[in-house]
Amino acid sequence: MFGCCVAGRLLQTNLQQVDQTHALFEIPAAEKVNHVCVFLLGTVSFPEGYGATVHFFWPGKGSQVLGMLSNEKPSVIFRLRSTFSSVSNPASGMSTPSAFTSAASTTMGDVTAILGFAVEPLEAIAAQMAALPAASINATLNAHTMGMASVVTKQVDPGALAERIARHLFNYVSGFVPSGGMGPENMVPMGVITKWYENFMGKLRVGGTGFLEREE
Repeated sequence: MFGCCVAGRLLQTNLQQVDQTHALFEIPAAEKVNHVCVFLLGTVSFPEGYGATVHFFWPGKGSQVLGMLSNEKPSVIFRLRSTFSSVSNPASGMSTPSAFTSAASTTMGDVTAILGFAVEPLEAIAAQMAALPAASINATLNAHTMGMASVVTKQVDPGALAERIARHLFNYVSGFVPSGGMGPENMVPMGVITKWYENFMGKLRVGGTGFLEREE
């Protein structure tokens, strides 16, 4: 269900299923890790109303709640923080499951950390995301992601979303039109549309649709 890729390393799909709601990846040589990408493989979706919190446990240091995944947010890149919460005294509402802490190990100076996933109701995930200290919130968890409560309680207006996408495309291609302005005689090369699509999908995969709202 989950995939993982540490920057500079091969893709990991060796997921270990702990129980029905917990799974983990072992991250060898964790002392060399700065960024990690986690994502849904697309083979199995979360049940309606559920998502997963993402945990990073470092033996001897403690744990971090990195963020979350959901059907609406199927991938995210995290920059690992240098501060950890004590396992015995975690931040409110963000305790690290014992299934993750027991799997970590240290061998001959190399640390094997644990990247864990805990499947939970979206309401519980929203509360945990809101409890993260502002200084510790990953930059990729933009306003769209951090507004998880609104995702739970309301649906995105398809008409408004389509208008934002169309406006984004219009603003992009306008930069390639001669100074005379837009008109029926102006032609835009297909390559410009292709480039816009690639850039648009890249932003969408990294940060959701929040960038559309910020550009309004």
